[in-house]
Amino acid sequence: MKSLLTRLIRLRNPQFAFAEGFDNRMVMSILWTTARSFLRGLRLLLRGRHPRFMLLGEGVRFRYLHKMRYGSYLKLGRGTSVEALGTEGVTFGNNVSIGDWSKVVVSTTPNNPGTYIRIGNNVGIGEYAYLGGAGGLTIGDDCIVGQYFSCHPENHHFTCPDTPIRHQGVNREGIRIGEDCWIGSRVSILDGVTVGAHSVIAAGAVVNRSFPPYSIIGGVPARLIGQRETTEGPAISATALVRAI
Repeated sequence: MKSLLTRLIRLRNPQFAFAEGFDNRMVMSILWTTARSFLRGLRLLLRGRHPRFMLLGEGVRFRYLHKMRYGSYLKLGRGTSVEALGTEGVTFGNNVSIGDWSKVVVSTTPNNPGTYIRIGNNVGIGEYAYLGGAGGLTIGDDCIVGQYFSCHPENHHFTCPDTPIRHQGVNREGIRIGEDCWIGSRVSILDGVTVGAHSVIAAGAVVNRSFPPYSIIGGVPARLIGQRETTEGPAISATALVRAI
């Protein structure tokens, strides 16, 4: 049974292997959960879409499904909501995983819809994420992201004190996250930010400005606390990263 499930999981994750001590009860539990998620994904056939081995947790909701594009083995956790109202909608690459109770929302208003959310291949995002796409959000390939991640590619104008802020309009520049980034839990990224490829963002950071590739970022507001070395030496240690914050 374990070897069969390993072969199935490797269709999505070629490097997968069960750790030692994983007994048959745990294997059966994973197999049962995966089978149910696969069957939920087949419901997309009733809406005229090819599920491409999609795995859906309980209570997953789609709005504006016709504006959503996805690759193979998309996994959406329990209670996740995808709202693709926007000029381009939502695009998921292959092998994307979004954790339980997350929201992927391009826009909620038809009079000023957002633009897009584009998530690359092999991206994993933890539970309770909020991904907004009003000004455009791009997450590159191979990014790994912790829980409670939030992206807000829109800012409200507030210069006039005599007019309610909600009537003063918004500014949208978009958010771009390069490939192969590691983003810790409870990180918030604000409008206009570009995070360079191969960067690390420490847990709890509020990123309100852009950083180059191979950056190590942390703090509120976020600042550069280190630079990953590429070929000349090792990257900064996890201990040093914690101390720097």
